[in-house]
Amino acid sequence: MSARSGLDPHAGSARTAWSPGTRRVDFGRRLLVLRRRRVAVRFEWRSFIICSVLALAVACMVVLALMTGSYQLSPGQVVSALTGRESGLVHDIVVEWRLPRVAAALVFGAALGVSGAIFQSVLRNPLADPGIIGFSQGSYTGALIVILVVNGSYWQLVGGAVAGGIATAVAVYLLAFRRGVQGFRLIIVGIGISSMLGSLNTWLILKADLDQAMAAATWGAGSLNGVSWTQVVIGAACIAVLLLLAAMSSRPMRQLELGDDAAAAQGVRVSATRLGLIVLGVALTATVTAASGPIAFISLVAPQIGRRLARSAGITLAPAALVGALLCLAADYLAQHVAPTPLPVGIITVMLGGGYLGWLLITEARRRL
Repeated sequence: MSARSGLDPHAGSARTAWSPGTRRVDFGRRLLVLRRRRVAVRFEWRSFIICSVLALAVACMVVLALMTGSYQLSPGQVVSALTGRESGLVHDIVVEWRLPRVAAALVFGAALGVSGAIFQSVLRNPLADPGIIGFSQGSYTGALIVILVVNGSYWQLVGGAVAGGIATAVAVYLLAFRRGVQGFRLIIVGIGISSMLGSLNTWLILKADLDQAMAAATWGAGSLNGVSWTQVVIGAACIAVLLLLAAMSSRPMRQLELGDDAAAAQGVRVSATRLGLIVLGVALTATVTAASGPIAFISLVAPQIGRRLARSAGITLAPAALVGALLCLAADYLAQHVAPTPLPVGIITVMLGGGYLGWLLITEARRRL
């Protein structure tokens, strides 16, 4: 473990080449480099500290969510139940009843944060959000068809959500393609596709039976009510693989932020890499949608908050994932305990995210004046 400093062409820090007689230049950004054989992982010190603080905040939020409910528990009881030293009613409350929902909020929030970070980085636009540009609506459409038309199983629901999201992404990509894909054009096309799919989803719900329509509408608000361990384990396994792929793709993603020409000069296959990253972001969003319905605005807000906390020049995945997990946990906590009856978490995220979106639009408009 060692600390280094240098300059990165994207984030303002990377190390310079060393040779005998070369003076080392400190550009003001300290790096933590962890090496294991031929693998080296590099962190900026500020990002490392911010991620540590966010991880601590997430852990505190998890304990608070597991403590609070109609049967109040102490932090010691929660920790004892999680470590297996508590049995009986306390163990059942913590592990069997409350933990699946908390784990779902944690994992799904991280997935949405990374998904938003991928889209905002690839398209180089802070408004690039899978919910705004139609990919969440496409996943919702695929899931609705399985629920209302096919009446399929959970695995069919997952497949329908993923297929709907990917089909929407391909349609948006092709419609926005003209000698390459420009971020602004893709966002505009995505907004149009999202509006069309929203109308289709409403029509599907209106044509369904009352019980199915009620269930689909509640699920469509983005709800963690009734999430089971089966859904959490399956979703977490899929998301873990996708997050690993996202981490492996972080370097070409950051190179794309420099522009297509600069990325191509560094050996990046621009079109193929961009399409692969978009599919990866869609898969993350679709996995969450299949398990809990579309949870809006976390993928829009989390990457920007993470970037501002880390003070990085571009979008970074780790802060976005931790902020997404924290926001989803906090929103679900409010959804359970603020109203007399538990609300879908999507209602709280829409309320919080709508205000943030308005502020972001005003800020971007002022910057362009």
